[in-house]
Amino acid sequence: MELGTLAAKRDYYEILGLQKGASDEEIKKAYRKLAKQYHPDVNPGNKEAEAKFKEINEAYEVLSDPQKRAQYDQFGHAGMEGAFSSGFGTGFTGGFADFDFGDIGDIFESFFGGGFSTRSSRSRSGPQKGADIKQSIEISFEEAAFGTQKEINFLRLENCPSCSGTGSKSGSQPKTCMHCNGTGQVQYRQSTPFGQIVNMRTCEVCKGEGKIITDPCSTCAGKGKVRRNVKKVINVPAGIDNGQTISLRGEGEPGKRGGPAGDLYITVRVRPHPLFQRQNNDVLCEIPITFVQAALGAEIEVPTLDGKVKYTIPEGTQTGSVFRLRNKGIPFLGSGGRGDQYVKVVVEVPKKLTEKQKELLRQFGELSGEDNHEQRKSFFNKMRDALGM
Repeated sequence: MELGTLAAKRDYYEILGLQKGASDEEIKKAYRKLAKQYHPDVNPGNKEAEAKFKEINEAYEVLSDPQKRAQYDQFGHAGMEGAFSSGFGTGFTGGFADFDFGDIGDIFESFFGGGFSTRSSRSRSGPQKGADIKQSIEISFEEAAFGTQKEINFLRLENCPSCSGTGSKSGSQPKTCMHCNGTGQVQYRQSTPFGQIVNMRTCEVCKGEGKIITDPCSTCAGKGKVRRNVKKVINVPAGIDNGQTISLRGEGEPGKRGGPAGDLYITVRVRPHPLFQRQNNDVLCEIPITFVQAALGAEIEVPTLDGKVKYTIPEGTQTGSVFRLRNKGIPFLGSGGRGDQYVKVVVEVPKKLTEKQKELLRQFGELSGEDNHEQRKSFFNKMRDALGM
């Protein structure tokens, strides 16, 4: 390499838009962005883009290799003389010595629909898991709390009973596809500026199955599967919440070529309750009481998930007071114990009073005075202090 040529070459970091000391990830990210931008297939016939693409690849070949990068950082382009065995620095027709195809395989795959022949392709002719099935059920608040059993109906592909899933008439067997030799895939080569690229695609003759049915079953028309309505009783566990999902393994669509069946996922919807609300594993309930009950105290009936219970509220109970009933909430899912029930009492002020009732309340108000209304007294004291009234 002549000195004049070395002096004319651009700095590799500058080519990739990086600073010296950039991390490996930054180098890779910058290369991928520029390689996609200037790739010859994206810019057909553009000589300038082709030249830039050569330059980008040469820079990446050096900076992605720790040994070459260290040599370049110390000696610059002079240290790279003879470093390229045949690759990107001198043209597109050479080999790819010392170049990491794994780093840029996804770039080439986005252009050509597959990888280089040096990268292995996963055969599609092996066992495949069946598709999952998703269903939903609606249950009551109480059923969610204590658990229940529900019958569900859904459609599912199943192996044809006439041919046992082979797709062929009784007495005949599928034949190996000669086009792909039973692999379900065929190779094809594509010429690119990089040379020959080998891709894999699904065999068009057998549709990726690797076998050809010459005498199809009349029941399933050679598909090996029939769609049927399935009835199944499922157990809904106690404590399940709205939106949670029950999974049943192996109850989905059958697998292909001996693969396992998919799963059945059942999402639970819980109907709202007219009295109760759920908060985690606790139950909330609001109960109206009269002014007399709040003032004098009373024994009231409280609805719970287990039925009605008696509860005594103390005299002088204020509206909005909350009382707790232990272990009257929702069972914990998959374990023992239950949450609690919280009862909020709301004092209901009567709206329609007779003249006699109004007179008695006026007399009560005169007899009560301010001493029996501590919150009211405290509020007006604070108001006077704050406003200077």
